[in-house]
Amino acid sequence: MCRYFKFIFMYVLAFGLIASSAFAINPKNYIIIGTTDKISSLDPAKAYDYLSDNILQNIMEGLVKYVPGTTRIVPGLAKKWKISKDGLVYTFYLKKGLKFSNGDPINAQAFKFSIDRVIRLKQDPSFLLSDVVKKVEVVNDTEFKIYLKYPFAPFINILAFTVSYPVDPKVYPKNNVYNGIPVASGPYMVKKWVRGQQIELVRNPYYHGKKAKTPIILVKLYRNANTLYIALLNGEIDVAYRTLLPQQFAKIQKNKKFVALVGPSPFIREIVFNVKYKPFDNRLIRRAIAYAVDRKQIVKDVFNNQVSPLYTLIPKGMWGHKSTMPHHNLKKAIRILKKLGYTKDKPLKITLWYSPSHYGSTEAALALTIKNQLEKTGLIKCQLKSAEWATYVDYWNKGIMGMFLLGWYPDYFDPDDYMWPFLASSASNGMGSFYSNKKVDKLLLKARKIVSKRKRAKIYYKVQKIMAKDVPYVPLFQGKQRVVAKPNIKGLLLDPVQIFRYYLLYKE
Repeated sequence: MCRYFKFIFMYVLAFGLIASSAFAINPKNYIIIGTTDKISSLDPAKAYDYLSDNILQNIMEGLVKYVPGTTRIVPGLAKKWKISKDGLVYTFYLKKGLKFSNGDPINAQAFKFSIDRVIRLKQDPSFLLSDVVKKVEVVNDTEFKIYLKYPFAPFINILAFTVSYPVDPKVYPKNNVYNGIPVASGPYMVKKWVRGQQIELVRNPYYHGKKAKTPIILVKLYRNANTLYIALLNGEIDVAYRTLLPQQFAKIQKNKKFVALVGPSPFIREIVFNVKYKPFDNRLIRRAIAYAVDRKQIVKDVFNNQVSPLYTLIPKGMWGHKSTMPHHNLKKAIRILKKLGYTKDKPLKITLWYSPSHYGSTEAALALTIKNQLEKTGLIKCQLKSAEWATYVDYWNKGIMGMFLLGWYPDYFDPDDYMWPFLASSASNGMGSFYSNKKVDKLLLKARKIVSKRKRAKIYYKVQKIMAKDVPYVPLFQGKQRVVAKPNIKGLLLDPVQIFRYYLLYKE
């Protein structure tokens, strides 16, 4: 073996990429992606954070899917479907001969098992199905019906999201979350998963569609932006996707050794209030905090102007968006706090929680900036506390945190996905806000039953105005997608629905 091939062989071995001796000596057969994100679960019934869902979007497929680079829905595992005139029954006809990566059949029974299981397990994303699905009925191996509780215009979009992906009934437990190696239905399958470190994907031999362009993808998990940045500069990874510091990305943009891409994103960040947790059960307290927050300073000082201020939950560029939330006004914040009896000697004492690494290495700076803005009133003392992601999720589900930072990526590309999960009484517990407003519930349900975007948008305008009064959240900013890669990496696509598609990547 010549020195060159020996080097490649040892390099590939070091990263656990060996699939065959042929792959080992050809660097075009693998791509290494670096990220600071973490994987919480690869069970579609539980996964509800960005990297977990993104891995699933590359190893699994649903009944329908988005055309890459668009928001257009096309058949996936289904060859076609029909919707009853009343909008209550969706009949799906599956493609024939579908198989999971272990050779087991993907049939109507598997879909019924999977949907019923999501609803039964009641994990974080379950409301997406349980709030609207009444029952699933198998007709035969390739045909089944989903009955809805009420007509729901964006339902087909939910079926493109990970919560609706089929799992193998022979492998996944009926009444428990599955923590093993996933059984795939998409372009890739998991070969090896070293939790907290890396996950290796290889082509799924049973995938019904076009095969992934690169045989092997290795996703390496880095502790923070600095370690990711060093790995990129040292040539240890081919692609860095989520999340370099803004200053690091700005430097990389000037470096001819890399390609740096920026694209629009529906990703948003917000402060969440547990409205049942004192003192945040007082709407005036929440409103005062909203006035004290200076989004423009956050955008400039923390993110180097690489994000945009946001004054509602529906992102800019999506129909239904209307900026309604209070803008920065320190005088109004002080006036409210004084009326509530707070003084410099007896200030409002609160705690702001954040997760130090889940949203990248800027998170501590974001939390500190907000703390300083609140304390600028002279009437607030804000303590900062942090917890790693798994604990953080547990805390908000149990109502332990009264005020905390959170982010949101789209489940399905529709304003409903930025209204219902946050504001509907049946869903807001999952966000940790425990917000409930009967009028809002009626409006959101009404919007779900209407097909017309224009009529739905008018309803969402009303809901956003109510949200501005109740302030269960303080929207902060809208992000952008950023990816850095070596120049020989092709197929990079910053998708409008924020799906990073590994299966399109290849080396020249």
